[in-house]
Amino acid sequence: METTSTLDAIDRRILAALQQQGRSTYDELALAVGLSASATLRRVKRLEEEGVITGYVALLAPERVGLGLTAYINVRLAKHLGQGGNPIDAFTAAVQAWPEVVECVALSGEMDYLLRVLVHDMAHYSRFVMDQLLRHPAVQDCKTSFMLRRLKGTTAVPV
Repeated sequence: METTSTLDAIDRRILAALQQQGRSTYDELALAVGLSASATLRRVKRLEEEGVITGYVALLAPERVGLGLTAYINVRLAKHLGQGGNPIDAFTAAVQAWPEVVECVALSGEMDYLLRVLVHDMAHYSRFVMDQLLRHPAVQDCKTSFMLRRLKGTTAVPV
C-alpha cells in the first residue's frame, strides 16, 4: 500500500497551480502561492521526491493528431490459459505493447478490465479488436462503448 504524503495548504496550492500550468517558472509559481522562488523550488522538489508529482507531460488533443475515435472496451478474461499460463500476467503484458490503449484499469464486477482506446477511425478500431484484442488467448469477451461527446475531461486531481 502506498503511503499518503502530508500536504499543507501551500503544497496544495502549488499542486493546483502546476496542474493548471505545468510550465510555470518557479518565480511565477512562487507569486501564485505566496512564497519565495527558492522556498517554492524546495517544496516542488520534495513533492517530486515523495512521488506526489510523478512527471510532467504535454497534453495533446487526440483529434488534432488524427485519433478521432475514442472507445471504452470492457474486457473479461478467461480463467485459465493453456499450459498453466496466468491470464492476468499475459493480458497485462499485451496491454503495455498496444499503443492504441492509453488507459487500462482493473474493475470489480462482471468485467475484469476497462480499456480506453484511441484510434483513427472505425476501420482502425475494427483491426485493433479483431486482430489483437480478441486474438489474445487471455481474452474471453469484450463489450465496447464509443465516446460521442466529452462533457468533462481533466487530468487534474482535486487537491
